[in-house]
Amino acid sequence: MALYSAAAAVLLGLERGEGGLKSLVYNSGFPHVRQLYALVSETLRYASVLEKLLDGAALLQAEKKLAPQLAKVLVYDLLFGKGLKCGGRWKALARRHRPRLEAELARMKVRHKVSRNEDLLASEKAVSAAASQVPRYVRVNTLKTCVDDVIDFFKCQGYAYLGKAATVEELKALSGKKFLLDLHLPELLVFPSQTDLHDNLLYTSGHIILQDKASCLPAFLLGPVAGSHVIDACAAPGNKTSHLAAILKNKGQIFAFDVDPKRVATMNTLLTRAGVTGCQLVQQDFLTVDPGDPKYSRVTHILLDPSCSGSGMVTRGPGEEVAPSAERLQALAAFQRRVLSHALSFPALWRLVYSTCSLHREENEDVVQAVLQEWGSTFRLVTAFPSWPCRGFAAFSGAERCLRASPAETLTHGFFVAVLERCGEGAAAPSSLPAAAKGNPQPGEGTEPGAAPKKKKKKKQRVKD
Repeated sequence: MALYSAAAAVLLGLERGEGGLKSLVYNSGFPHVRQLYALVSETLRYASVLEKLLDGAALLQAEKKLAPQLAKVLVYDLLFGKGLKCGGRWKALARRHRPRLEAELARMKVRHKVSRNEDLLASEKAVSAAASQVPRYVRVNTLKTCVDDVIDFFKCQGYAYLGKAATVEELKALSGKKFLLDLHLPELLVFPSQTDLHDNLLYTSGHIILQDKASCLPAFLLGPVAGSHVIDACAAPGNKTSHLAAILKNKGQIFAFDVDPKRVATMNTLLTRAGVTGCQLVQQDFLTVDPGDPKYSRVTHILLDPSCSGSGMVTRGPGEEVAPSAERLQALAAFQRRVLSHALSFPALWRLVYSTCSLHREENEDVVQAVLQEWGSTFRLVTAFPSWPCRGFAAFSGAERCLRASPAETLTHGFFVAVLERCGEGAAAPSSLPAAAKGNPQPGEGTEPGAAPKKKKKKKQRVKD
């Protein structure tokens, strides 16, 4: 056991900045320094994989007295090393959790599409490299300004506008003070990843919204026409709600739900700054909302972005899971099925967008498949954004109609979007979507997604530098 205790102590010392690897190993007092150095080095090499394994198997939650550093060393030697060399209670503990750890390791390999343990390291490096290349996306808030004016403003600040991007590679190549118009979304500007605009006048005045491209897809693909009644079922912090209001041109009615009073207050601040009107904030669990309530009798569009594992987020907060356990995934998926089925029960509903920032099939394709089976022929899955390159996993026939996003393939956060429409004659929803973003494009309808917006006859409020 002395080897594992010594290795854990070295890892803790590294985390606390008490010295370098070599000095900590040689000053550890452990007699076999080469053996200790090799064990710590390999544990560090697998660190990101080990952290996901520990989270996914919920080992530290189950064994509250087990230090994270010791857990990493034990799990490394159990699954990737030469087998445990200890005895006593630690060996018994490791063996007791071995099936869960091995199952989580198998799931990781499936998720990363690899077969060998070593390949997981390469996959983790590729994901990390791709994540660092995700640009800074800036959505122009058309409630307050227009794309042309925002471009002019940034040019006055010394930024160089390179026009509309033609490929994702152009977005990847951005550097310095250069920016582009996105190739897919017509009101989205793209800057290099390290660009910080939080203190920029356009941001503080609500003229631009700092929002990842994938997060812009749900409202864009819902595409309600001005005057529609829309529900944003799980609305906080409000970026998607403000996007819906911009699409509606503040004409119509949005009902935005969130159960947490602090998040509702935050959302109110954001929407006020963005100039959103015609939006009713409701502090209520969406599952408790009565679809038969007369106030919702004209709701034709619903945006549903429910709580999820957050596994697609490039930068995660402390409450967002990287590798949820199988039990946690099952609980999330059960909730997501319930809330999606509930949303489909609104009597006037024509079109619904279901989205998550999760990478897991259990929260995405599996949820959509289960709810569509439950609703029979009442709703159908339509092809979301046919020109989008990354499609849903082949979990069931038609799953390719869904879309996915990822740092590696689309230079965005990981995301999933499904678009559902009511079946039957005369049930097609009026839509503000450009033709090429629809499943069944109509000639001459709208502009190509990503096309530069036409110059407005009457300009919106101009921001002075």
